[in-house]
This record gives sequence, C-alpha cells and structure tokens, in this order.
Amino acid sequence: MEARLISNRQQWNDFVAASVCCNITQSYEWGQLAPHLGAEALYTGVVDDRGQLCAAMLVLVSRLPVLGTYFYAPRGPVIDDPSSPALGQLLDFVRHEARRRGAFMLKVEPSVPDGDESWLAALRRHGFRRTPYAMHIRHEWVLDIRPDEQTLLANMKEKWRYNIRLAARKGVSVRRGEGPADLDTFYRLYRITSERDHFFIHEKAHYEDVMRLYSEGDRAALFLAEYEGQAIAGLLALRFGRWSWYMYGASSNEHRNRMPNHLLQWTAIRWAKEHGCWYYNFRGIPDVLEEGQELWGVYIFKQGFGGYPLRFLETHDLAYKPLVYQAYRRLLDLKRWRDQQQRSRLQRQPEAQPAVGRERPAQAQRSADAHQAEVALPGASQQG
Repeated sequence: MEARLISNRQQWNDFVAASVCCNITQSYEWGQLAPHLGAEALYTGVVDDRGQLCAAMLVLVSRLPVLGTYFYAPRGPVIDDPSSPALGQLLDFVRHEARRRGAFMLKVEPSVPDGDESWLAALRRHGFRRTPYAMHIRHEWVLDIRPDEQTLLANMKEKWRYNIRLAARKGVSVRRGEGPADLDTFYRLYRITSERDHFFIHEKAHYEDVMRLYSEGDRAALFLAEYEGQAIAGLLALRFGRWSWYMYGASSNEHRNRMPNHLLQWTAIRWAKEHGCWYYNFRGIPDVLEEGQELWGVYIFKQGFGGYPLRFLETHDLAYKPLVYQAYRRLLDLKRWRDQQQRSRLQRQPEAQPAVGRERPAQAQRSADAHQAEVALPGASQQG
C-alpha cells in the first residue's frame, strides 16, 4: 500500500460513492468549492498493490489569524474498516503534509453513526481527542426512499400528504430550473429567506459553482415552485452514490399559505428516487429533540415527511502543535462562555419588551457567529 495525493476524479468519486462512509462533502467536487471559503483542497488517499483506493480523505487547508494553518476533513476520512492499516498510513501522510505546511491540527467528523466503537477505538489509537465544538451539525433527518411512492406518501403525516396535494390545487406548479436565469431567481429568493430567518449565505458564485460542478450525470437539481408565473420558492438538491441531500431551500414572503415547500420536497424526493438513490437526507435538526430548541420548527417540518434521526460521531481533533492547539481551545471556551452570557442577558430582559425586538438581534448574532466559525474559528458555531 502507498499513501499519496490523488488527482484522478473518477477514481476518487467511485471509491467514496461506494463506501459506507459516503458523503457529498467528501466528493471530489466539494474540494473544488474550497476557494469560496478561502481554503485549499488536498485529496489524500491510500492505494493498494493493484492501484485501487482503499482509504481517502478530502482535507481542506485553511488559515486562522495568529494561530496559523489547520486541516479539516468534512465528514472524513472515508474507509470502510477503521482498524485497517490503511487508516494509519493515510494519517501519517496527512501529518507529513501538515508538517510541510505548518498546520497545528487536523479536525475530522467521520460520516458514521454516533457511538461506533470501532471508529472511536481507532481514533483514540491514532491520537485523536473528542471535542464538543463541531463544524457540521451532528443531528440530521433521513428518509429511506426505497419503498414505492404510495408507501412513502402513506408514511407521511396526514397533513403533509394533504399539503402536497393542496399546493397543486391552489395553483402551484414545480418545474426544473435550468440555466443562469433560473439560478438568479433562486438566489434572489434565497437572499429573501436569509434576511427573514437570519442565516448566512454565500455569494451567488458559490451556488453557480455547485450547479456547474455537479451537473455532470445529473447529480444536481434546481426546482422552482411557481404561482401564476411567479417563482415563490425553490430547492437545490444533490446526489452522490446511494444518497441524496436537500442542500438549500428558499421561499418568498408571499403565497406561503399555498404550501410550495411541501410540493418542492416531494418533487426532489421523486427525483432522487428516479436516479436510484436509497436515502434522502434533509440535513440538520436540533441536537436535542425538545420543543423550544433552535431549529425546532425546521425539525417539525422535516419529520412530517417520515424518516428517522441520524446522529453522527462527535468531532475529533488531532493536535500537531499542542501549544497552539491549547490556545485554539481556550479561544473556543471563551467564546462559548461569552455566548452563554449574552443569551442569559437576553433572557433576563423585561417581558414588556416586544418579542420580535428581543429575538431578532440574537438570531442575527447567531448567523454572524456561524459565518465567523465557517471562515475564521473552526468549531466556534457549536453546531451539534
């Protein structure tokens, strides 16, 4: 076996797509989106004596002010047996690259279920330590779409089936988005949604590249819901291997009572199913499934379609420079304490103050914090 950088896109994607650790964020194309985050992609892998990949890890190389360079593997590494010697060879190779680039840590979030003892043992053996500061939200909602459409509909909540049909009865139609004009329409709706719900979105060029990179093989689908010729909602879905993902959703402030989002999700599910996918991943839900938690409303919407929660293994860090890593952890601890103090102050504000005035700054701050976490301090968002 030999560890090295992999440049063959097809070889990479074939291996990752077939793995039990398959995830869109370990696809070759995801690394090509790295410049939008100010990062560089390293495609590290281990090949056997026949030249076949047996382990892979897309590593994003980013830089922090003062602290320096760090490595991050979004939902990586990819290897079916973590006890295999190939994992050790892969990590040794990545360590060599880290030394060459001066990186102070490697952060990994494997695409395996929480509590997987074989993975936990392997990560401990290779010197990783658990951290509560995640980049990806650990808790996601997944629907097995292998049953026929009638069964899928029957397994939904009654109101969800009703809303899918209601949208059509109220004059909503869904069509496949094609070309720059439709992406412009989606992005306009997406900006409206981000302003209304207070979350960060990228510049339009990011979503243009998503559509361009995943267009080969019909692995990206943009759907627009329209009423009387006007786009009122949109959805962008991706597929890779047996999996599909609801990546981005947008809606206008008008005609929301026509339930376009229910029909959009059903259309995306049918698209994924037609392409042979087994699973439709709605992505993030609250870490704790209790009413009042952030993302609770999102969770209620997603679980109405049927399915089950999937909780991923916790984030693990491997420190290459212990002193720098300790400084990084202290910064995260300080930020967590500061955020908790801010939330406490908001909760103590007089009830007489209008709720909207109380909640909006906190939500806006969370979106700003999430953006800073993404491009500045990895793990600061505490997602998961």
